[in-house]
Amino acid sequence: MSRIGKQPVEIPQGIKVTIDEKSRKIIFEGSKGRLESPLPPGIKAEIKENKLVFTRENDLKQTRAYHGLARALANNAVVGLSKGFEKRLEVEGVGYRVDLKGKELHLQLGYSHPIVYKIPEDVEITVEKPNKIIIKGIDKQRVGAVAAEIRRFREPDPYKGKGIRYEGEVLRLKPGKSGVR
Repeated sequence: MSRIGKQPVEIPQGIKVTIDEKSRKIIFEGSKGRLESPLPPGIKAEIKENKLVFTRENDLKQTRAYHGLARALANNAVVGLSKGFEKRLEVEGVGYRVDLKGKELHLQLGYSHPIVYKIPEDVEITVEKPNKIIIKGIDKQRVGAVAAEIRRFREPDPYKGKGIRYEGEVLRLKPGKSGVR
């Protein structure tokens, strides 16, 4: 049996879980919002003693993979509605800075013009210092996608390390050219 799939998902107080067999979705509702998790084919979900338990119909390779996936997606929805998710980005480089103006993120990353990024409705972005960006939200996939999109504006340079990186990301810098002696 799947190591992840067989673990039940604890449902904390304040989160309402509805299993919709017709559309094959699990709907989570809490004080922070509403999330849906798909229920893949061959997987069944049921609520037992305030825990969400997943079972599979057969032992095919694809069904075993879906078993762990369904549990992980449901757990991410529960954690997102109870605690939320956050990603932190660091902006490294001389003259590189970030400003938050209303619902827009203004990034100055060494280009001839500032980059204006419109913040999506389902995530919250705060700027801590001119070189730290904090992205928060209830949907783990969405928070990660927004962080990756912002990072793509100026990925870290492999020679000097300038650019946007995840907090704690370790870069291996390449040595420069060795001149002729």
